[in-house]
Amino acid sequence: MSVEAGYEEISILKEIAELLNEGTDTRAVLSGVLKKLLHVTGLQTGWIFLIDENGVHHLAADEALPPALANDNKLRMCQGKCWCVNKYNNRQLNKASNIMECKRIEDAIEENGGETCGLTHHATVPLRAGQERFGILNVGSPNKTHFEKNELALLEAVAYQIGTALKRIKLTQREQETALVTERNRLARDLHDSVNQLLFSLSLTARAGVEMTQHNEVKQTFSYIQDLAQDALGEMRALIWQLRPQGLENGLVSALRSYADMLGLSIETKVTGVASIPGKVEEALWRIGQEALANCKKHSQTTTAILFFHTSKDGVMMTITDTGCGFHYEENLEIPSLGLKNMKARTEALKGTFQLNSKPGSGTEIQIQIPF
Repeated sequence: MSVEAGYEEISILKEIAELLNEGTDTRAVLSGVLKKLLHVTGLQTGWIFLIDENGVHHLAADEALPPALANDNKLRMCQGKCWCVNKYNNRQLNKASNIMECKRIEDAIEENGGETCGLTHHATVPLRAGQERFGILNVGSPNKTHFEKNELALLEAVAYQIGTALKRIKLTQREQETALVTERNRLARDLHDSVNQLLFSLSLTARAGVEMTQHNEVKQTFSYIQDLAQDALGEMRALIWQLRPQGLENGLVSALRSYADMLGLSIETKVTGVASIPGKVEEALWRIGQEALANCKKHSQTTTAILFFHTSKDGVMMTITDTGCGFHYEENLEIPSLGLKNMKARTEALKGTFQLNSKPGSGTEIQIQIPF
């Protein structure tokens, strides 16, 4: 490699490093660095797949895709298998790979799926930081079927930079989540130590007023104030539970059991399987369980519920059932309440499945399955 070429490569890596160090949004960062990489290398087309622990790929960034790959909202890129993803999942892709024919392009040609603009091959590079893997970077140009050794070395260096940036973003998000939990705990303590105590004092004062006065109208006023204070205390305790689940350190099932007790529900629990639950999953199940038990208290016209909880190395399943009044619901109908929609959204955000079963007079069952 000449001195000029060496300086040019260093300049490229410097520009990309500066871009990677600026952002915290994964998709924005990947889109920006892909565009920069293609511009400085003279390549035309590229895309980045992020691949999860289950081997499922997601198109995170792309640039100048030919119509054969871009048609139908890039459907061909978002589904199906291909050689580069298979090699990655089989751990056969450990460095930049040269002359890899694109199966998605071949399939598009066979199916008359659109113009390919001369793109037939691409280089493929795994994205990783140390032993942690994130996905693959694919780049190519029309009629380019071979990548020189120095080109592959540059792509590999850029891929390491991208992998390191993805690791940094992941750690930053984890720090933000920890800071959010800390702030919730602080707010819960403040509410308990200030507003909660004031409401308790107000309730005691109103009770004393009832006992001290001889006038019925004044007694009724103090009684009304006491009732309001008690209702507000109940709401405040529920809010504090939402912010900081007391007892979650003893396990999710224990926390839900305590929450049901606070609501005045009798809950039967059955737990099977032994496996640790990731923090995000535990937090989601806690919020979903709270909403389900609160719905049972408000709407089911019963004071009993059943909690079934099963964990395995692959995931967790939680079912909450009541034998109350139920309601009319079919899978093809829209979910009837905001609380139920939130439960479904929380589940699906973690790639889980949400199932609701209810009939008038037959109670309601909510089943949540979340993979690890």
